[in-house]
Amino acid sequence: MSQSAYIMFVEGSAVQQMSLDEVKEHLARYQQQTSLTGEQLGWDYSEAAFPYTVETKPGEEQRWFYLKGINALYYYILFGVGSQSRGEREISYVQVVLPDGATHGDKAKGNELCKYLAKHLKAELTMFNGRTIYYNPRK
Repeated sequence: MSQSAYIMFVEGSAVQQMSLDEVKEHLARYQQQTSLTGEQLGWDYSEAAFPYTVETKPGEEQRWFYLKGINALYYYILFGVGSQSRGEREISYVQVVLPDGATHGDKAKGNELCKYLAKHLKAELTMFNGRTIYYNPRK
């Protein structure tokens, strides 16, 4: 059964909504940062830190994209954007989906990527297990 995590852009978040291209940019930034960390350590850490290629299906470029694992330890992670009503407000979000057949590596990497995005965007993160982490400033 597939599992979903949501990065919600609530009051106090750095942005109010994101496009798929912006999500890809943040993931590219994550890749760059981890490769620089690897250089400092003298280890090719970039493949271990981001063992995926970014792929899209023809005709679905504006709805979602997926990360395809480059080895047998990783399968797929899907990313999409949307919005929902919460009271009177419209809340935008990024949905991260672990499809059927996702590995433990996918779930661990999905959690790591969600935390990275939510922390940098000061967003509210509902993880795959249903727990919520608030990175947004709250009163």
